[in-house]
Amino acid sequence: MADAKPNVLLVGPPKPLIVNGLSEAFAVHVLADAADPDAFLAEIGPRIAAIACTMVTVNVTRDIMAACPNLKIVSTFGVGYSHVDVRYAVAHGIVITNTPGVLTEEVADTTVGLLLATIHELPRADRYVRDGRWPSGDYPLTATLRGRTVGMVGMGAIGQAIARRLDAFGVPILYHSRNPVPGLHYRHYPRLIELARDVDTMIVIVPGGPATRHLVNADVLAALGENGVLVNMARGSVVDEQALIAALRDRTILTAGLDVFTDEPHVPAELLAMDHTVLLPHVGSATVATRDRMDRLVVDNLLAWRAGKAPLNPVAETPWPQAAPGNG
Repeated sequence: MADAKPNVLLVGPPKPLIVNGLSEAFAVHVLADAADPDAFLAEIGPRIAAIACTMVTVNVTRDIMAACPNLKIVSTFGVGYSHVDVRYAVAHGIVITNTPGVLTEEVADTTVGLLLATIHELPRADRYVRDGRWPSGDYPLTATLRGRTVGMVGMGAIGQAIARRLDAFGVPILYHSRNPVPGLHYRHYPRLIELARDVDTMIVIVPGGPATRHLVNADVLAALGENGVLVNMARGSVVDEQALIAALRDRTILTAGLDVFTDEPHVPAELLAMDHTVLLPHVGSATVATRDRMDRLVVDNLLAWRAGKAPLNPVAETPWPQAAPGNG
């Protein structure tokens, strides 16, 4: 049956755009609908040729992939893909695709908004009005972006989009990455600790995973200093969360704006109790238009593979070519 549809396993919430987009070309099996996921995988796994992951907070583990011995491709939602066991995929010739590009400008917008909200204490000022405290006196004066120097930790597409926006604010921008980015006029720092010493505002926008785990640690936070502002738009794992809590508690740094956390959606009680932070529920790209485009790209990567073409966005660790789809 040469025309049989390949079987795709849907990992994560069954979003209508993804389910509907795949249904014509694939037989779709939704893991979340299974009463007994292990039994479900044992039954359907050998027939699975592709996985579609619909959320970055849902893991595509080696156990899931091992239950699918004929798996060829994992198409995942989001730019970061540390929720996929990359090492297992590479070892077994499984391509991973993600959804870059379509969320770059949205995340950059949110980052600048979070930076301003954090420095100017906008959520706290909003609560001041709602709590009826304004008649008793004006809200206290806040810190400012004026006179600050911003250090970007990561200067990929999103980092560059953030930097372009900050250029309009007239603040100096420096950056740390493994290698200098050709064509950029911003000063590059090979060592993060040296960047931290030369800036008072740090924006983190690098991939998650073992290579960047706790990249921002106690030493980096101490170097950032008592006037320091940290904004994390990357992954919770990139910042040593306990070191950050201590730095905020002890006023080693001034404040932090966080869109990501180590154990999402669970946020440490210590952070929740602090009124000099701004905490967002991982909403960097969370608009209807952008999330729809990301969902569509999850589908388009698999449709390209189904047609025997190169996936649109293979991640660096698992480049094309890959075997053409089978009839699994």
